[in-house]
Amino acid sequence: MVEGEPPLKHNPDCDVTDERVLNGRGAKDLELGTIGTKELTKVHPDVVKSSDKADFEQAIELTRYGKFHYILLAICGFVSTSEEMDVVSMSFILPSAQCDLKLNTHTKGWLNSIIFIGMMAGAYTWGSVADSLGRKKVLIASSFMNAICIVASSFSQSYALFMLFRFLNGAALGGSGPVIWSYFAEFQPKSKRGSMLSFMAAFWTLGNLFVAGLAWLIIGGQIKGFETSDFVYNSWRIFLLICAVPSFIVAALLCFLPESPKFLLSQGRSEEAIAIFRYIYHINTGNHADDYPVKHLIYEEEELTIEEKAKIAKRGKYTNMIFDILDNSKQLFVSPILRYTVISITINFTFHIGYYGLMMWFPELFNRFDEFSVSHPGVSASVCQVTDYVINTGSQQHDTICSSNISESVFRESLITVAAALPSNIVAVLLMDRLGRKFFLVFSTVSSGLCSASMYFVYNRTHNMIVSATFSSVISCGNAALDCLITEIFPTNLRATGIAISMVAARLGGIIGNIVIATLLDMYCPAPTFIVAGLLIGGGLLCLFLPNTTREPLS
Repeated sequence: MVEGEPPLKHNPDCDVTDERVLNGRGAKDLELGTIGTKELTKVHPDVVKSSDKADFEQAIELTRYGKFHYILLAICGFVSTSEEMDVVSMSFILPSAQCDLKLNTHTKGWLNSIIFIGMMAGAYTWGSVADSLGRKKVLIASSFMNAICIVASSFSQSYALFMLFRFLNGAALGGSGPVIWSYFAEFQPKSKRGSMLSFMAAFWTLGNLFVAGLAWLIIGGQIKGFETSDFVYNSWRIFLLICAVPSFIVAALLCFLPESPKFLLSQGRSEEAIAIFRYIYHINTGNHADDYPVKHLIYEEEELTIEEKAKIAKRGKYTNMIFDILDNSKQLFVSPILRYTVISITINFTFHIGYYGLMMWFPELFNRFDEFSVSHPGVSASVCQVTDYVINTGSQQHDTICSSNISESVFRESLITVAAALPSNIVAVLLMDRLGRKFFLVFSTVSSGLCSASMYFVYNRTHNMIVSATFSSVISCGNAALDCLITEIFPTNLRATGIAISMVAARLGGIIGNIVIATLLDMYCPAPTFIVAGLLIGGGLLCLFLPNTTREPLS
């Protein structure tokens, strides 16, 4: 058991046998950095059939791999797609909304950041509740809340009101982000988990592609809305409204999926867990659910004392939930889990300064290069020279007539940049379980760091697009590897909370990345690219101090 781990609730009527050898993980194992590396006792499927007993990993293997898992991938992947669409949509709104909302570079930076501030506020709360009440309920509630907030923000007529709904939008996304990874991972056998988590990470790229395509079609096409003296509903608002549709859809689809059996087992609800295994077995094989060979689940359980049982019974359901949340949070900052918590927080912080700090600004940079090339045809210029022109001479100088028109080339270059991540996602899906999480994370952070530094040396829009596309491609591998690694290093009863706290650090990185880049880009242009490069490379190398989780059972 993990040091400081709360005793599980014991159900005297449950079909759980206390067989500690099969699935035990001691505090000493964690301190040695071997979480998830200790081999389970090998039990041949025929032996399991005769004894009707299995631990979680054997039970999920015996459901086979088939139709249910692919349906689960499609729905969970769609959750990730809708989340990425909501986050990245702002990067396409900024150039076209600058007149409506009276934006400058500083306020654009805060608009990019406000959703991450909301995600920080929501991630810990939703993640903690998911470790107490369950994954599925949190995912449905947060997806529906997210959709409502996006619709409300599209109708907002002022900068302040728009900021408010983007904050609430982020608070809702804070639930779906960390929880969906825990939920999806807890249905995967260890032999498939890395490739399937990488597959789900590829849906982020699809979200980027959908957003870029929709923005090109709706904002670039200048679709007419309607306008009065007091109310405007133009193309970028219509674009935002359409981006809310996937969140409504996933909220409905999630209702048809079961709760995580790993979570149920961690709560002592073994009968419900076995019922879900039977259902998965039936969907995957077409056989009757009663043919599923496992009748009893084996897991490590600690018997509660009479005093502890009385104390739990005396407290109400929601009081117990609050106690669980506080206790889970405390355990993440107690040895031996503390080391993994600190490293995961640091990696997520540095990685997302680069990921969101640059990715969110690519459309804006493309727009600035386009403006410079129109005024200076055939003239080469660096990012810093282009920025200096736009701020001091071009469209963003004071007292300039505002224009929200965006060239078609900006959308085309943005689409090429996000599409460049697709080949990398395919490579990650095929090789994540062979080469390992650490290989991809180190390769990605070092490569993307070098791309970030090289942006200072580009001197035309073509070079800028090539470097941006390469950055997008290599960092997407690291995103998939990081999601896999952080999902796997925390034990089940702390997984959603641990991922949520890591996501808080990631969102803080997104906030700082956007504000720093917005400030330094105009004040001292060379700084952002080299700062991001150093943080990406340094943070990525920290993963070498985490345990190997490739093809290992979930702890």
